[in-house]
Amino acid sequence: MKPNSAAIQQRYNRIAPYFEGLEAVMEGLIFKGWRKKCWAEVRGHHILEVGVGTGKNFDYYPADARITAIDFSEEMLNIAAQKQARKNSVVELHLMDVQTLPFADNSFDTVIATFVFCSVPSPLKGLKELYRVCRPNGQVILLEHVLSSKPVLAAVMNFVNPLIVALVGANINRNTLKSVQSCAFSSVHVDERSGDLIKLIVAKK
Repeated sequence: MKPNSAAIQQRYNRIAPYFEGLEAVMEGLIFKGWRKKCWAEVRGHHILEVGVGTGKNFDYYPADARITAIDFSEEMLNIAAQKQARKNSVVELHLMDVQTLPFADNSFDTVIATFVFCSVPSPLKGLKELYRVCRPNGQVILLEHVLSSKPVLAAVMNFVNPLIVALVGANINRNTLKSVQSCAFSSVHVDERSGDLIKLIVAKK
């Protein structure tokens, strides 16, 4: 793991006990609804969730799917494991870095990540890994907050981004859609309900 990856991992380990509390308001007002929309797009039997965090998506898992979920923060994963036990969620949890996945090529019908690529040190490298492990005709689904298309707001986001990264390891000024479009996907679709700051992206292999 690169040094910058290790630093971000340590930040997420540090905030793990407080993570759900820190995001509680935004989760209830905005993120929860988007998670439902995101998981409604899932197709196929074998699913990979990247960046499972504290297990916020457990409630939306398809009942008949085989789900593997990974995260590079051990403390976040520990909380997810505790939640898995309480909810009896059927999922295999693994400590992994999305930038170097150990899975074979063409392993999963759907690969999904919600609010993850803001904290991946090398997002293009991570996205290429998602493409690699996704099966032909499969899909990669991303729910991401991105840099605003409005110049003034974008300038503010770029200005405060170093502080946000230092505090929690997440970038608020990523252009994830452009990164996805630069990969070899056969098509990239942005949900028409997406706004300026949150994008639901479905990429077909």
